Amino acid sequence: MINIRKSNERGHADHGWLNTYFTFSFADYYDPQHEQFRTLRVMNDDRVAGGGGFPMHPHRDMEIVTYVLEGALEHRDSMGNGSVIKPGDIQYMSAGTGVTHSEFNASKTKPVHLYQIWMFPEKQGLKPAYDQKNFTEAEKRGKLRLVASPDGRDGSVKIRQDNELYATVLGKGDSIKHALKPDRHAYVQVARGSVKLNGKELAEGDGAAVSAETSVELTGVNEAEVLLFDLA
Repeated sequence: MINIRKSNERGHADHGWLNTYFTFSFADYYDPQHEQFRTLRVMNDDRVAGGGGFPMHPHRDMEIVTYVLEGALEHRDSMGNGSVIKPGDIQYMSAGTGVTHSEFNASKTKPVHLYQIWMFPEKQGLKPAYDQKNFTEAEKRGKLRLVASPDGRDGSVKIRQDNELYATVLGKGDSIKHALKPDRHAYVQVARGSVKLNGKELAEGDGAAVSAETSVELTGVNEAEVLLFDLA
């Protein structure tokens, strides 16, 4: 079963400095039919104008992954971390018992395009944690690159939930296949370009929740970048 979430069906907010689309209920946007999928709670497609950003604010008991597509994002947090997140980087922050952080466009003039992803942790009350790793386009070109997992295998970022996150870059006609165990689900998010998912076409910004399927097959319709979640 594949339930497609079209890009234009998502929630939307334009604050001038921030133009954002919500796959799931978030902030002032509420849709009882799209509150979460399994332990995947937030999938925000953010475009932040030059000089814009999110000032210091708190989180707790959430696994947060940031994936930058274009531009650069400057991060600061109460754990003492400071970094600039660029395309190819996976930034991970486990809010645990509580953390405050800020995220600002590192440029005063150029926009930054990113996905911010939240997942529920395996349990509450964990100690906050942080990590950041880079995965080159060559690692993702025509293949599924594991970028986040519960065991940190293959050099992926270690997260505290039984989910796996893969990233891939597909040219036109490129095809990859991911097997799903009987008790697993998947969520596919097209970050750019367009693909076919098990024969169904998905355009940029489209997502799809996958259940009761034996595998996920992605084929590039044109140059595309896709996130694939393998979920408990």
